[in-house]
Amino acid sequence: QVQLVESGGGLVQPGGSLRLSCAASGLIFRNYRMGWYRQAPGKQRELVARITSGGITNYAFSVKGRFTISRDNAKNTVYLQMNSLKPEDTAVYYCNADRTIDNINYWGQGTQVTVSS
Repeated sequence: QVQLVESGGGLVQPGGSLRLSCAASGLIFRNYRMGWYRQAPGKQRELVARITSGGITNYAFSVKGRFTISRDNAKNTVYLQMNSLKPEDTAVYYCNADRTIDNINYWGQGTQVTVSS
């Protein structure tokens, strides 16, 4: 039974920081490319950041230089460190696991991030 459980969302002021965590279970973690996606009201779900098992990363242009994705394979956990947060970062953030060999995908339940003064 595969589960992805996000945590760490909340309300922060512009310029603040937040760290999201996603704990995975029921899968062989090393076989999955992990990612963070977000969806704001009225908008499509978009890729924020991804990291391969070997540590190769890619980021959306809008978050480059502000966000950092990392993974701890021993803990089956992926993280998203978010700095210099802006109101436009407000969204529900979803954890994704992608087994690229056959394109099997799993999704977490999402965690709300609100950036507002």
